[in-house]
Amino acid sequence: MQRNPGESDFHQAVKEVVETLGPVLHKHPEYAEHKIIERICEPERQIIFRVPWQDDNGEVHINRGFRVGFNSALGPYKGGLRFHPSVYLGTIKFLGFEQVFKNAITGMPLGGAKGGADFDPKGRSDSEVMRFCQSFMTELYRHLGEYTDVPAGDIGVGGREIGYLFGQYKRITNRYESGVITGKNPHWSGSLVRREATGYGCAFFVDEMLKVRHDTIEGKICIVSGSGNVAIYAMEKLLALGAKVVACSDSDGVIHHPKGIHLDTVKRLKEIERHRICDYASEHKDAQYIAGGNIWDIPCQIAMPCATQNELDERSARQLIANGCIAVGEGANMPTTPGGVKAFHEAKIAYGPGKAANAGGVATSALEMQQNASRDAWSFEFTEKRLQEIMRNIHHECYETAAEYGDSSNYVIGSNISGFHRVAEAMLAFGVI
Repeated sequence: MQRNPGESDFHQAVKEVVETLGPVLHKHPEYAEHKIIERICEPERQIIFRVPWQDDNGEVHINRGFRVGFNSALGPYKGGLRFHPSVYLGTIKFLGFEQVFKNAITGMPLGGAKGGADFDPKGRSDSEVMRFCQSFMTELYRHLGEYTDVPAGDIGVGGREIGYLFGQYKRITNRYESGVITGKNPHWSGSLVRREATGYGCAFFVDEMLKVRHDTIEGKICIVSGSGNVAIYAMEKLLALGAKVVACSDSDGVIHHPKGIHLDTVKRLKEIERHRICDYASEHKDAQYIAGGNIWDIPCQIAMPCATQNELDERSARQLIANGCIAVGEGANMPTTPGGVKAFHEAKIAYGPGKAANAGGVATSALEMQQNASRDAWSFEFTEKRLQEIMRNIHHECYETAAEYGDSSNYVIGSNISGFHRVAEAMLAFGVI
């Protein structure tokens, strides 16, 4: 905290991991001897750069771009790019730190990184977004490579942005290096299921948590915060598994539709028309729009926070528990505050932390990299089956590791220790670098 003042999100992420590592340091004193924690908490590289661009009226704007390569012990840096006005160095460092452990528990050979800019694509024309992405990549390209650093999308960076970013990389480098960025359109070297992967994977993880409790998703009432990529496809898979989704949201408010959310409407409003979620209520008169509402006040059995960090606080967690919630799966990164996490553990509900529950996105990015490397293209069904297997393995790894350290129901301990152990062993093998 002294070395990184003002970076509260980063402080929170580090504390959440480090405070669970006492038992593993006792079992492996060599980790402390070689200062693994001190080294793993310091990024290997931090890049900050200026991003100048012109809007459609000819006005010049200046944004700030970031790329933080946190740890490459297990493979090339891998992690998304976030375009949002709230982005600052602390945001990127928290996300990159989380990514290290998330990538590790997938079992894939991936390091952890994150990047982005304080640019808001909301309300900007396609031409403005293109010019921003081209300016951003003009600086970032020199730090990327399929064996060095492979970015992907995150909040504010979808298929449109990935296309502009990759196009500029291709233009500058004179190389069609497909594996340098993931989340690409399947028509030009992308992977089927990549768009759906984070949301699908989160639903698969919740299903696995319920299975060990001799329960199932089928028939459960669910709420999903957000209405972006992760939320939409979490809802899609929940519906496919027999659940009923009754609420979703965006930054302006909440839609509550007791008869069940019409996912086709949400997809059209958000993915095609780029409208706000309030427009849903004008098309479905039996749905209620709650401006500025708290989605966690709506009764449910399964809650999936899929919007942004620290969206679910202790009060909301206790409200969910009081309303009969039995499982929480984090589709977003660190969406639950420490107080909320503590409440879930005290209530003994099934709680899947983001670094495990939303790892399906980066896992499928790794599958996209495999297809790019082999000049191959897999079917949707084959890729989804691989994703489901990976999520099942992640759950098993977290569950067994947590049991080894005294509490099989604590997936926070399981994911943190499992990911840390894999990274630490690689760092020991490489020496002091």
